[in-house]
Amino acid sequence: MPDKHGSYGALLFDRRWKDKRSSILIRDNNKCVICGFAEGLQVHHRQYLYVTALKKFKSPWDYSDKTLITLCNSCHQRGHSKFKVPIIYI
Repeated sequence: MPDKHGSYGALLFDRRWKDKRSSILIRDNNKCVICGFAEGLQVHHRQYLYVTALKKFKSPWDYSDKTLITLCNSCHQRGHSKFKVPIIYI
């Protein structure tokens, strides 16, 4: 099994992710899609895509919009504690 995203956190400062994140927040009306809270919002990947040939995960901005949702910090943390985000090998 591949290593979790490695330097994933650093990628979240990339302009491409910031732009993608902004578009998802706008699409979801700047509210958590679960509880409707509008503070501490995060964009959650519903799945991770691992590119086997490159031996690495896709960059966070290279996901289709349908795989991303807006969650408040509380719903995001609760979700991660209950469910494992699936890894899709491509």
